[in-house]
Amino acid sequence: QVQLVESGGGSVQAGGSLRLSCVVSGDTYSTYYMAWFRQAPGKEREGVAAIDSIGVLTYADSVKGRFTISMDNAKNTVYLQMNSLKPEDTAMYYCATRLWVGYCAFRASEYDYWGQGSQVTVSS
Repeated sequence: QVQLVESGGGSVQAGGSLRLSCVVSGDTYSTYYMAWFRQAPGKEREGVAAIDSIGVLTYADSVKGRFTISMDNAKNTVYLQMNSLKPEDTAMYYCATRLWVGYCAFRASEYDYWGQGSQVTVSS
């Protein structure tokens, strides 16, 4: 079993920054992929950034150059640094993990555990 607890969401003006944190507990040694997803009202959940067990990073085109995913193994925490935020980044953000290699970094159905979500609101 793996538990994920997110923090760090909030409201910010366009152009601002936020950092999301996700603390991983439980069977952390068995996680293979960590990822951040987001879901805006009326839209499907979409992958934003992912990091695998050897540090390979994947980003959605919409956030490349603005968002950075990182992992602090000593703290069992994964971060999402979000810069140059835009109103279209407004969504509930979720961290997720899976215990296997999988086929697609941003296929939500391949993830085994999810956090409770953290709201990010960007005003223009």
